[in-house]
Amino acid sequence: MRLTLFVPCYADTLAPSAAIATVTVLERLGHEVVYPEDQTCCGQVHANSGYLREALPLAARFLEIFAAAELVVAPSASCVGTVRHLYPRLFRRVGNRELAERAEELGGRVLELSEALTGPLGVEDVGAYFPHRVTYHPTCHSLRALRVGAGPLRLLEAVQGLELVPLPRAEECCGFGGTFAVKNAETSAVMLADKVAAIEGTGAERCIAVDGSCLLQIGGGLARSGSGVEALHLAEVLAGEHGA
Repeated sequence: MRLTLFVPCYADTLAPSAAIATVTVLERLGHEVVYPEDQTCCGQVHANSGYLREALPLAARFLEIFAAAELVVAPSASCVGTVRHLYPRLFRRVGNRELAERAEELGGRVLELSEALTGPLGVEDVGAYFPHRVTYHPTCHSLRALRVGAGPLRLLEAVQGLELVPLPRAEECCGFGGTFAVKNAETSAVMLADKVAAIEGTGAERCIAVDGSCLLQIGGGLARSGSGVEALHLAEVLAGEHGA
């Protein structure tokens, strides 16, 4: 199948390894992956900060760039949630029914990696090998916006050599929330401290999630606490193989 890769701007700038791992996994499964080089930010940061006028041209650009894609795959639940749920509302807010309908149609073809694998691509065992004890943090957007459910867990359970341990109070936010962490820094820090303590309490070597933005928050908290636990994107685990 020909798959189109959507890479969030923060991943491109700060955590490209998740995008590279996504390509590794999809190509290992025999799919052709294409990357539109003229893609830009999806506009999530602008819209969530109240700059709706600035978000609209970015949303319209996304629709144009990915219009012909059979299936768009992204290593980011939050950005996929923006395209699928926020775009139609943005265009309806300004009375552009045509673009709202186009956004709804395209949104059904834009999937977060675990959604794509366990959904239309029909696979849970991607042939990965990752001999580590890990725990999984369900990010807010994956849990509440996309409702990916147990898909990421099933993918992790199928990885050879991996030991998956449950994360206490897993559904609690890590405190990132985009600009929330900046505007409400003290509250965010307390939420992060609770999340770091829960992760360390599992005895896991790695904390896994499907949103690089939340992993940046969690990884920073783990590093500042002196923890040896590493924060990794799901794609990086699924890209692992014997001898790698």
